[in-house]
Amino acid sequence: MKNTIKLILLLFVLGVLLKCCIKQDIPDVHTAIPKTPNINSISYPDNEKNIILNGTDYIQSQAPVGKFGGNLIISTIGEGPKTFNPCNTKDATSSSMAGLLYDGLVTTDSRTGKVIPLLAKSFEIKNNDIIIHLRKGIKWTDGHPITVDDVLYTYNEIVFKGLGNPSTMDSMMIDGKLPELNKIDDYTVVFKTAKPFAPFLRLLSYPIVPKHYFKPYSDKGASAFDSFLNPNTNPNDIVSSGAFKLKEHIAAQRVVFERNPNYYKLNLKNEKLPYLNNIIYLIVGDTNNEILKFEAREIDAISLKGSNVARYKEKEANSDFTIYNLGPDTGTLFLAINLNNRKDLNGKYYVNKTKQKWFRNKNFRQAIDYAIDRKSMVQNIAFGVAEPLFTAESLNSIYLNRNIKGHQKDISKAKEILSKEGFKYKHNKLYDKLGNYVEFDLYTNAGNLEREALGVMIKQDLEELGIKVNFKPIEFNSLVNKLTNTHDWDMVIMGLTGSPLEPHDGKNVWTSGGSLHLFNMGVDKNNRFEWEEELDNIFEKGALKLSFEERKPLYDRYQEIIYEENPIIYLYSPTRITAIRKKFKNIYPTSLNGILYNLDEVYIDK
Repeated sequence: MKNTIKLILLLFVLGVLLKCCIKQDIPDVHTAIPKTPNINSISYPDNEKNIILNGTDYIQSQAPVGKFGGNLIISTIGEGPKTFNPCNTKDATSSSMAGLLYDGLVTTDSRTGKVIPLLAKSFEIKNNDIIIHLRKGIKWTDGHPITVDDVLYTYNEIVFKGLGNPSTMDSMMIDGKLPELNKIDDYTVVFKTAKPFAPFLRLLSYPIVPKHYFKPYSDKGASAFDSFLNPNTNPNDIVSSGAFKLKEHIAAQRVVFERNPNYYKLNLKNEKLPYLNNIIYLIVGDTNNEILKFEAREIDAISLKGSNVARYKEKEANSDFTIYNLGPDTGTLFLAINLNNRKDLNGKYYVNKTKQKWFRNKNFRQAIDYAIDRKSMVQNIAFGVAEPLFTAESLNSIYLNRNIKGHQKDISKAKEILSKEGFKYKHNKLYDKLGNYVEFDLYTNAGNLEREALGVMIKQDLEELGIKVNFKPIEFNSLVNKLTNTHDWDMVIMGLTGSPLEPHDGKNVWTSGGSLHLFNMGVDKNNRFEWEEELDNIFEKGALKLSFEERKPLYDRYQEIIYEENPIIYLYSPTRITAIRKKFKNIYPTSLNGILYNLDEVYIDK
């Protein structure tokens, strides 16, 4: 995730970017159900304010004053969190739970997309410097003050050393250089970049961690740091800063977070938030179990898949829940193809080189793309509550290349493409020009029923090309190991979260040295595909362009490259439909962050 100019230009640039974000705050999309209620018409509270109370810099919520107490019970699919270390999360579940525990210097306003202070009280932009003023008087859960020393430690000793998940280090590096940090005093720090760097301010949302608690583990190196705050950690030992702190984790059953009584946000009566006593995640095996638990009132909120939307819409009027349509998903769902050379430490291939000749052939990948029936996926898996996706940017991205129109499934065209590459048919089975039968494995994470259904459909689509696909849903950790360590995979159905406001967040996926460059991990720059080199240049240049108008053509081009080269084939974009019990108040849905981004303000109207 990472020429001096005048301040007035930088402020103008931020204004342009913000204007673009506001214009597309809640995009209008075609979906299978009407927006109920219409989130465009919801009355939102005024912006939060900074107030000083007894020498402490607090945030004051402008939302209606609520009632203290009660629990919110939600769910997570799969095996539960892999870590509570916010610097080492590589999956959505771990990221969301660590996000409850640790705050960053800034965050994104869920309505406008504007960068706003969080642990920071304020920030200033002067030339290539971003000056951060921390809140005074706020504390970690063990009573230690949160100071600039924690900020310096987080960036200099974790982010810039690539400990944990190195994505932020990737995103912050420009021309091979990382920013410099200079301490002014205990509550003021300056970030200095080598060049004007458009995405940098938003990258400062990275979680700040307590130096006194983390340093003994980071000093021991990557292995010790990776195991720090593992799921077996005693909750009472964890030092954090967020609105909630860890109370209990029972493997494969539940994770419980309790209210942090010394959080730095207040309500309009200057009472400390949050309102809720506990946030409880039930760990469920799959989406079917999730639905059953929602219907049994064992969980309070749910993201509805297409197959359930119509039935729940019929029930809504006489139910205890409200359904919200949030528009297109901010993440992407795709089929990735392994272009890695896959050599062992001795330089020898440890898998069939034949497959790599297929996968590294642009026309072979294009034939796979034309064989996939996105329309049937939308109808039969998403039940119409989705749209076909052909771009690396999500459908609600302000950088979406709308000139990429995509195509229908076309088996005849796919076969024509393959024939030009010397592929032939014998008894309706596809063979390459050397007589090798085309057969490979397709993976996804077990328990995600949507991805499993997609795997079955892709298997069937490719059988029409005469290809044998061995579909293998496997446990998530095993899948991650294949993708990032052994590279021992052929194709995989995955999803990635993303920002509809900032394409640079995907730098670690698209640049050749990126830690999530899944389709060609660890590639030597001298052995890049030409289009990989172009992607590297685009993301380098895009970060240095300061206006939306300058950046948009570059990011349009990166989407064209992915569409033309197909290292990743995009499938469809689900429409996010969520339901939550009516007893929960201060619910203000947005297309950027959904319905529960403001957990510190949510309360139960008993």
